Amino acid sequence: MRFGATILDATGLRLTAQEKALFRAVKPFGFILFARNIETPDQVRALCAEMREAAGHDAVITVDQEGGRVQRLRGPIWRDWTAPLDFVQAAGAYATDAMYLRFRLIAQELHDVGIDSNCAPMVDVAGPQTHAFLRNRCYGTDAVQVATLGRAAADGMLAGGVLPVVKHMPGHGRATMDSHFDLPLVTARHGDLTTHDFAPFKALRDLPMGMTAHLVYDAIDPRPATLSPVMMQLIRDEIGFDNLIMTDDISMKALEGGVDQISRDALAAGCDVILYCNAPLEDRAMVADAAGEMTQMAQTRAERALSLRKTPDEIDISALTAKLASLLGEDLHG
Repeated sequence: MRFGATILDATGLRLTAQEKALFRAVKPFGFILFARNIETPDQVRALCAEMREAAGHDAVITVDQEGGRVQRLRGPIWRDWTAPLDFVQAAGAYATDAMYLRFRLIAQELHDVGIDSNCAPMVDVAGPQTHAFLRNRCYGTDAVQVATLGRAAADGMLAGGVLPVVKHMPGHGRATMDSHFDLPLVTARHGDLTTHDFAPFKALRDLPMGMTAHLVYDAIDPRPATLSPVMMQLIRDEIGFDNLIMTDDISMKALEGGVDQISRDALAAGCDVILYCNAPLEDRAMVADAAGEMTQMAQTRAERALSLRKTPDEIDISALTAKLASLLGEDLHG
């Protein structure tokens, strides 16, 4: 079957009858969960099962489980994680091994409740002007180190049966504004972007899925990357990423205009699938109608990504938890 070119969300802990009807009609490629959708493990499993049944296929279900402020599954049922930058700094010389263990344990918790994707690693390179909404979500200020840690995070998720989504392509670290509310403008030269901001994405170009950045790189194109054919071609050619690309949430205020037109423009620019969240049912239906079905190329990329889902490797959770705590030199929850 041809998937709908959307990733959509749900209002609450279970699907409403109206949501089920919409998802049956539009067959979204996948879904994303938020804190409002999370209560207990059994409830999350039931919601995931309802979503896949309604979509009519084994839809990917993703979430933002970075740690720190951006973490949808929380204690006391699930582990609470420190912000990524704080975590990396605490791990010091052991950061690569610690990052693998962190995301292997995150993957275990996600997979256990039916979630098979995570919107991570976030390999935006932090700088002195990085906006506070993003800075402590970053893994560091050195592009090589960020790429290494991003690889460790992705490997941990893949081993746990969870598909990573590398973000925010082709690099959000220079943003001095929060793209949830404003459109950031990056004025750096193309050459500097290539060697610094784009480099981690190029190193991780084999990952199954990526997410765009809602910001303008004015040395390259005046349009936001999500809506720019020039930037999307740069991601495909210069960075070399030929796997599935989803937009960041198109309801964010960085993008102006109606969400139906934004959907069409993003797909025309070269995105494969539209991520749309936190909206009334009628707006979700409008976006799904505007996005339509995936193109054949997008479908191929989607199927390639889904084929990488695997049964998790068996692990001793207690042993991994203890190993991570020893690498950090502190209590895991401290």
